[in-house]
Amino acid sequence: MKFMRLAFALGLAACGYATDSHASSSDWVMMQGGRVRLVTAGEPDGSGTLRGVLHIELAPGWKTYWRDPGDAGVPPSVDLSASRNISLAGLDFPPPERHRDGEFAWAGYDRPVALPITFHVKDPGRPVTISAAIFLGICESICVPVHAELKVDPASDPHNPDDTSLVNAALSALPEPATDEFGLKTVEASEDHLLVEAVLPQGATDADVFIASDDGYAFREPKKVNREGDLLFRIPVIKPAQRPSGAGLHYTLVTDAGAVSGTIPYF
Repeated sequence: MKFMRLAFALGLAACGYATDSHASSSDWVMMQGGRVRLVTAGEPDGSGTLRGVLHIELAPGWKTYWRDPGDAGVPPSVDLSASRNISLAGLDFPPPERHRDGEFAWAGYDRPVALPITFHVKDPGRPVTISAAIFLGICESICVPVHAELKVDPASDPHNPDDTSLVNAALSALPEPATDEFGLKTVEASEDHLLVEAVLPQGATDADVFIASDDGYAFREPKKVNREGDLLFRIPVIKPAQRPSGAGLHYTLVTDAGAVSGTIPYF
């Protein structure tokens, strides 16, 4: 059963509202299965970039989702339209894990996780107020869509050591950029599947591939294919009617020797 159908049919939506914060981190918003808050650290740099994290703590047995959950689930999203003098520049994800619940497979996390956020301050000389509308899904035996309103004043305590440590640790946990020596190569692309080769670093013995279903593409769970000593993944796909323009499809390649992220050209 799909996440949204189950959650809303059961009427289990959780909403939380943080009080106005006078710190560089919001108050925790409690939810069934855990809690969530928004944290910033440091001051905007010369280009207006400010770093932060969406900090999700989960109770034992609960899980939340990667940027593309897979068969079921909804990814986290951040809406800053009610904020002042700041916009969202990016939401990043540490390497996900693949889990199974009965017949469904999903990509995400069954532990506390901090998702790095990049903000853009439009005018560094003017005050900034973050009022973030957060939407994410968490599941145990039931699935709960969570709405939270998180408020932060980034200038109130920009050099808080705990906040800085949390943000730096989250950034350090991100996958490295893919290279020719560690990443994916497209072998075959057809109307109904994508075949990619996983190029692994020395010492890696196992791998999994996660491709985000963006821009009209819909991917199913990859299946390993061993061909003449190479590790390949065959990934069923539903393609959009027209090939999009842009950099391509985001992927994360996870191995027992580290993880990398990159893009696969549209096909």
